[in-house]
Amino acid sequence: MTDSCRGSKLRQGRYCETGRIYLLTSVTQNREPIFSDWTLGRLLVSELRKAQDQELANSLAWVVMPDHFHWLIELKSSDLGMLMRKVKSGSALAITRAKNQQFKLWQKGYHDRAIRQESEIIQAARYIIANPIRAGLVKRYGDYPLWDAVWL
Repeated sequence: MTDSCRGSKLRQGRYCETGRIYLLTSVTQNREPIFSDWTLGRLLVSELRKAQDQELANSLAWVVMPDHFHWLIELKSSDLGMLMRKVKSGSALAITRAKNQQFKLWQKGYHDRAIRQESEIIQAARYIIANPIRAGLVKRYGDYPLWDAVWL
């Protein structure tokens, strides 16, 4: 556990651990469906991939929904707070540039859940990739363009 995982701005009891798997969720400001525009969703995907390229996290599965994203990761050389700040700020900058308009993209904070058992990993990944189906956006997995998982 790193000291930055125990920061005073984090919710009580939050900590992070390198090598641990986490399910992360972040929501757009006022749940605006900004990622209904898939080209803007691809800008967020680019930031998720950049975090992996920088070896901050190993992406296991992710989905970008119209107003939020879920991301299953193995934490690498970062802590959760820094990882989410980089992804959220990088995507906000890219999207405000693309729209040529200043606005607040993300709600403050994020939700995290540490995966403690091996069986929970596949369960979390299934939850993530089935999200567009449950939301009624598509009928089959392959029909939704903004998701990926290492197992497929």
